[in-house]
Amino acid sequence: MQIRPHRIIKRKITKLIKVGNVSVGGNSQISIQSMTNTLTTDIKGTINQIHSLKDAGADIVRVSCPDEESTSALKNIIKESPIPIVADIHFHYKRAIEAAEMGASCLRINPGNIGNNKRVLDIIKAAKNNNCSIRIGVNAGSLDKNLLEKYKEPCPEALVESAHQNIKLLEDNDFFNFKISVKSSDIFLTVKAYRELSKICDYPLHLGVTEAGGLFTGSIKSSIGIGQLLMEGIGDTIRVSLSSDPVDEIKAGYEILKSLGIRSRGVNIISCPSCARQAFPVIETVKLLEEKLAHIKKPINLSIIGCVVNGPGEAAQTEIGLTGGGQDSNLLYLSGIPHTKVASSEIIDKVVKLVEEKTKD
Repeated sequence: MQIRPHRIIKRKITKLIKVGNVSVGGNSQISIQSMTNTLTTDIKGTINQIHSLKDAGADIVRVSCPDEESTSALKNIIKESPIPIVADIHFHYKRAIEAAEMGASCLRINPGNIGNNKRVLDIIKAAKNNNCSIRIGVNAGSLDKNLLEKYKEPCPEALVESAHQNIKLLEDNDFFNFKISVKSSDIFLTVKAYRELSKICDYPLHLGVTEAGGLFTGSIKSSIGIGQLLMEGIGDTIRVSLSSDPVDEIKAGYEILKSLGIRSRGVNIISCPSCARQAFPVIETVKLLEEKLAHIKKPINLSIIGCVVNGPGEAAQTEIGLTGGGQDSNLLYLSGIPHTKVASSEIIDKVVKLVEEKTKD
């Protein structure tokens, strides 16, 4: 009998492709990516942001290539990048060819605005010649005019048909090193499109709810959309699209994967919302711990519970647990076993020290 069968996700095994040195699909781990928001021509600024994203845990980064100056800058950016770069291409197919020649690991093309099939064939040729993968990036906000005329509005069927048309075009030209996305800002549309696409193709899927919004609302929308699909075993790489610092996208992505037990990084804090029973200020404590433990990369579970109602039970499931107690006598647990009593004024220092000791290499 399997332990906790209710937590098992049966992931669909897709074709394995490579984005630089990162495997996407197959049995490879679900990768997390973001996109720079610097001017690509600001080479130093873009490289600095890529390093910040890598430090936060990004596996892949996308860089916009709107003009020839940007694709020219890409060569120097790629030389200094610690992670594979996806060149983001819209409208100008020649930018895709230039980006491939500059060393991009992947080309993101939008079927709705890249132009006719001849242009796509030129992109395929450049990708083949430069060992570059492709992402077919279908988006509800920029569907091909013919599909909009057929379906009257963006809908799951239109997104899937666009993806299928481009899958066939790439396959007919003996190109198979690609992944696909079918994004919308509408969660219902996004989830339905990915479900239907997953039924008809075995290529890796890049998940995301596009233009999800700011840090708070966008993280919630993305968690609902991406989380549903991941729980169904759909998806091979993710991006949380936020109107925020790109590093926040990586953090949100990890929180989604951590919540589902798919990938872990850093401290996973389990904490109560606080109430009149709390023996110490839970909200302030958790906020301070998040700040002081942000540098931890090794996975560890920490429970911070303000009273004895659920505290001991949560502590039994985590490496380090804190339960609030009366008369300023809170109890620290290690792997579910009572360890030591701690005054409220000492909580931060003692918990940080324990976490750092537990996560030392």
